[in-house]
Amino acid sequence: MNADPNLPHLTPDLPAPETFTDAEAAVARLEQLYADATAFLREKFGETLASGRPGKRFRAFYPEIRFSTTSFAQVDSRLSFGHVAMPGTYSTTVTRPDLFRAYLTQQISLLIQNHNVGVQIGPSTTPIPIHFASQSDATLSVPQEGAMEFPLRDVFDVPDLSTTNDDIVNGFGFTNADGSGPLAPFTAQRVDYSLARLAHYTATAPEHFQNHVLFTNYQFYVEEFEAYGRKALANEDSGYTAFVGPGNVEITTPDGDLPQPVKMPQMPTYHLKRKGGQGITLVNIGVGPSNAKTATDHIAVLRPHAWLMVGHCAGLRNSQSLGDFVLAHAYLREDHVLDDDLPVWVPIPALAEIQIALERAVAEVTMFEGYDLKRIMRTGTVATIDNRNWELRDQSGPVQRLSQSRAIALDMESATIAANGFRFRVPYGTLLCVSDKPLHGELKLPGMASDFYKTQVTRHLLIGIRAMERLREMPLERIHSRKLRSFEETAFL
Repeated sequence: MNADPNLPHLTPDLPAPETFTDAEAAVARLEQLYADATAFLREKFGETLASGRPGKRFRAFYPEIRFSTTSFAQVDSRLSFGHVAMPGTYSTTVTRPDLFRAYLTQQISLLIQNHNVGVQIGPSTTPIPIHFASQSDATLSVPQEGAMEFPLRDVFDVPDLSTTNDDIVNGFGFTNADGSGPLAPFTAQRVDYSLARLAHYTATAPEHFQNHVLFTNYQFYVEEFEAYGRKALANEDSGYTAFVGPGNVEITTPDGDLPQPVKMPQMPTYHLKRKGGQGITLVNIGVGPSNAKTATDHIAVLRPHAWLMVGHCAGLRNSQSLGDFVLAHAYLREDHVLDDDLPVWVPIPALAEIQIALERAVAEVTMFEGYDLKRIMRTGTVATIDNRNWELRDQSGPVQRLSQSRAIALDMESATIAANGFRFRVPYGTLLCVSDKPLHGELKLPGMASDFYKTQVTRHLLIGIRAMERLREMPLERIHSRKLRSFEETAFL
């Protein structure tokens, strides 16, 4: 049912747009506009729940950043972000500026600095859905459609798929409805949608996510991550300040109690926090490319600096042993979940900065150097498929393709995570551990798994952490290189 167009609309007072040449002041204005808009919606929603259907509609708008330049002057071309390529007007809607304060301040500052032009901050024309406005208030719960005596959308705006999509990151030639170009990779509604999904799937608030994300497909890594986190909290020089688990349970001491929720989320997530979001988040995505895509679809809006897959794989070469490491430098994509967003003919390149960080971390933890690293690690193609029991089918076709691709390992998540990193411009990498060799009769059986897990999980996870710590020390402009940028890019990272 469509809302009655004749109903009067009530909106909060909308201040006129203002131009800022100071990034911090610009972000402060964004925060004020967003806080005023969402407070208005929550107040009116509470009144509606208490008093019933009102005789008007309530609407408030996301704040907006707008930027215009008329100059063709070139900026420092070594930088992959922080500037626009052509004269014109660019804009983006913004949500949760409090959550993205550091990111927005940095991106706006670069834009002003590189073009010597201010940014305009004001209300947009995109309504804030009541579902998203109420997310920050635990006392408010938006009923499902049909639970109220009148359709919710008659009175409030609800999520709109026309502004909740990946058209900017997937496409070419995208323009906003008003003709302006995109300033950021995601619209405010797309970000809000993912923030809500993250809380649902991980049972942790978006505020806890760190800039460096590890993905795994086994619970054993979670247990080791918690043990590492507790040791880090015991070391005053580590720089880590807290450890957070599902249910937003947070400890700041090594002996703090970290109870598990009665019902675990689909993707249990843990955060080893550090000042400025420079810690590490571990997400247990479970098994399969669908989960891998779901997790990365939503974490991408947080604009992490890197994500890595550290999980188990099937070794495809007779020369490999259980427990060996695999450093992916190419991907054979047979996961299918991204085919509509990123065709399989698109190459997913290895990123030198990530590869070097992972290789050096392996050397540091295992104490093998140079040529000796080949004793325990292979570098090559990782194949990702969507059929866990592929071995039970006729193997002639799959094995031929694996051989032609020079694949050395097989899993169900790595290529998905790498491809979505490529799609969303998030630096990515993969370091796997061989847990079975199906082509050579070494299957993953309970007894073998137990010995394997005891000896290998600890150092495999430690390698992932060490790699992230190396990447953390890298300048942002180096890790977010031009390799992930297309012909036509948004100014914001």
